[in-house]
Amino acid sequence: MGEIVSWPHRTPAREGEMVLKVAGVSRHYGGRRALDGVDLAVGPGEVVALLGPNGAGKTTLFRIIEALIPADGGTVAVAGLDVVQQPARALAALGIVFQETTLDLDLTVAENLHYYAALRGLPRRGRAAAVQQALARLGLEDRAASRARELSGGLRRRVELARALIGAPALLLLDEPSDALDPASRIALRAEIDRLRRLTGCGVLWATHLVEEVSNADRVVILDRGRVIAAGPPAAIIAAAGGASLTDAFLALTGKRG
Repeated sequence: MGEIVSWPHRTPAREGEMVLKVAGVSRHYGGRRALDGVDLAVGPGEVVALLGPNGAGKTTLFRIIEALIPADGGTVAVAGLDVVQQPARALAALGIVFQETTLDLDLTVAENLHYYAALRGLPRRGRAAAVQQALARLGLEDRAASRARELSGGLRRRVELARALIGAPALLLLDEPSDALDPASRIALRAEIDRLRRLTGCGVLWATHLVEEVSNADRVVILDRGRVIAAGPPAAIIAAAGGASLTDAFLALTGKRG
């Protein structure tokens, strides 16, 4: 693997600083409360799982972090940068893998990565090196010339991970990334995320309703009806709920049936 590429606009979190800090965030849609005073944080190199049943508010929270919609109250900072007051710099420290694939299926893998690097504002002279590094990190060198539509769902996810890491983000947002994958691809994706966070030092916020795939996260935040109802290491949540697994704890805390 080549030398790590960094860019002037990338603002890394200072030592000891959370790469994501959500404080007292609320959001309403008319009379419906989507989020109610949500607090959470992600540290450098940490994987935090955001668990919640459908309709819990996960997507709304992600849209606020991505500065796509405003919060009614509270603050969000990425790498110490407020997403409202400094949106461009905050978003430059953010990499995102969306629930639905967002690759251009008519472009090759390399072309998708080059296009994203240009959108990120990476200098033209450094784009080729950044793309090559991204391909190498995800083991995609032999698929660089393949069109995205030729790839399996698991391979497309790997391309999207490679793309999200271009520009060395401090925080990686994963929005239900394994939702359309088969079990083997889910296991591979989970291992890949763990490897990449150790390699790059980026923090990871992984939103999902598939509990067991994030049972090895550093911390878990359970969101239900717009409120955080539990937060902490998986073992602590399991012990507090009196269950045998994170799934048991999740079902007990959210009042869902298995």
